[in-house]
Amino acid sequence: MNNTILTVLSSTMMLTVIGTVCGAEPDSRCFELRTYYAAPGKLGDLHARFRDHTLKLFEKHGMSNIGYWVPTDNPDNKLVYLLAFPNLEAKEKAWKEFVTDPEWKAAQKASEANGRLVTKVESILLTATDYSPAISVSASDAPRTFELRTYTATSGHLDNLNARFRDHTLGLFKKNGLSSFGYWVPQKGQKGADETLIYLLSFPSREAADAAWKSFRADPDWPPTLGRGSRCFGWDPESAKTGWKPRP
Repeated sequence: MNNTILTVLSSTMMLTVIGTVCGAEPDSRCFELRTYYAAPGKLGDLHARFRDHTLKLFEKHGMSNIGYWVPTDNPDNKLVYLLAFPNLEAKEKAWKEFVTDPEWKAAQKASEANGRLVTKVESILLTATDYSPAISVSASDAPRTFELRTYTATSGHLDNLNARFRDHTLGLFKKNGLSSFGYWVPQKGQKGADETLIYLLSFPSREAADAAWKSFRADPDWPPTLGRGSRCFGWDPESAKTGWKPRP
């Protein structure tokens, strides 16, 4: 299990859960979770380039900006963000047009006059689960802490893990103050496909997150066999956890 505590990057680019409607069609969009590692001393410049240029160019080329975050503890100078596309073909077309856009080339050249801003990029393509809440973007000044969690299912048990989240965990999260933002699995051909669940939670603060998890784990409705017995439900408790915060 892997988890990262994150902070929202922009108060004007906040995730909002619309809600899960029983019987509603699942979100069929192609999602892309990207992690940039900024060069030493360049994270602020990278934020500025996204704020002043990249976000609007993404939208110009059909990329939906879902959210931008940095880890609360960020020794690796990470920027994590989530995009959405109508489908995989649209994703490939959008990126091809973006990287050849003269406005992007000019912004990139100007921002890197004193050296490259990014040393490494990681990307994974995701599909929303059938129980993932619908997500929209809205303006908000309310501070929030996000937690990105990655679970690796034991062999052949990803469906069991999804069933437990769908039928039990989401309701218990809500009961104990954990706000669900989205649940995804890697697309076919991506690393971790058929064994990975990635999800994002939201809390008013880090302290609220700690209190919510404490309440959840103590809930009598939560399976008391979590740990050794949890493996039969299809996830490895040693393989996940990561937290983020939105950047002010």
